[in-house]
Order: sequence, then C-alpha cells, then structure tokens
Amino acid sequence: MAAPPETPPASLRIDIETQQLTLYRGADALASYPVSTATNGPGERMGSGCTPRGLHRIRIKIGAGAAENTVFVARRPTGEIYSPALAGREPGRDWILTRILWLSGAQPGFNRGGERDTLRRFIYIHGSPESEPMGVPRSHGCIRMRNRDLIELFDQVERGSEVLITERKNW
Repeated sequence: MAAPPETPPASLRIDIETQQLTLYRGADALASYPVSTATNGPGERMGSGCTPRGLHRIRIKIGAGAAENTVFVARRPTGEIYSPALAGREPGRDWILTRILWLSGAQPGFNRGGERDTLRRFIYIHGSPESEPMGVPRSHGCIRMRNRDLIELFDQVERGSEVLITERKNW
C-alpha cells in the first residue's frame, strides 16, 4: 500500500506594491490578506524603518492562544488588552497585538547578518488596531495585519515556513 501523499508546506508571499500577503500550500494560493508594510518603503538596513525584501523564514511563533487584541512589548504579553481608551492614554505607542510571527532573513549579506539582519531588526508579522488602515504603507518596518486575519493565518504556518517579501507584482 502506498503512503499517503505529503501535504506541501505552507509559505507566504508579501507584495509591498499591492500591500497583500498571500498564503500558499505548494503552488496553490489558499488565502490573501491586506497588510501594511513600512511607511519608509522597502530596505534592509538596521535603523531604516523599512520592510526588508527577499526570502525569509518564520523563526518564532509567539502568542498562540492569546486573546485577540493582547498587547505585546518586547515579544511578551503585557497583560493589557488593546482598546480605544488605552490607545487614547498612549497615543504614540506602536501597537503589536494578538500574535507575532518573527522573521529571519534567509539570504546572507542581503537580509541576514551584519547591518542587514532581519531577525536582529525585530521584523515581525503582527496584529494591529482595527483603526489602522490596511493596504497602505504605515508601519515602522514590520508587516501589520488585521487581528482576525492573523489568528486565521497563525495556525496555518509553521516555524521555518518560507516568507518571500517582494516589491513586484509578478514573482
């Protein structure tokens, strides 16, 4: 009896131009979500506030089972749940909510190592307040998603899943 076929691994493609994240399993696109990448555009340098391009992998998944709108600081839940009232008390805060997919560059010299290291730049795919627009660049370098979209995505990817970030529509 033949072994059942293996399920292809999940992968993500993030298009900076269209501000879309697409979930793939093998060659099949399963879902697409609006995102918000960096206000400063694409780039790999430390301190640039840009979204790094190229091939990455999910290094760490953080927040499994956390309540929607859980607030994270330094990748740890603070015990707070985001609300407009909390935001009103801290208007300048960069909100990292619900789940974190921490990215690691996979291309030495381009997005891995030295002043171009995605992991050391703390670049994540993370949730954001519902008041933040999607489909337009507004982040500080990370990839922001709607909380419910991120919860849906989180369980479909694994540590090590590939994430390709490009600024071109056609890959």
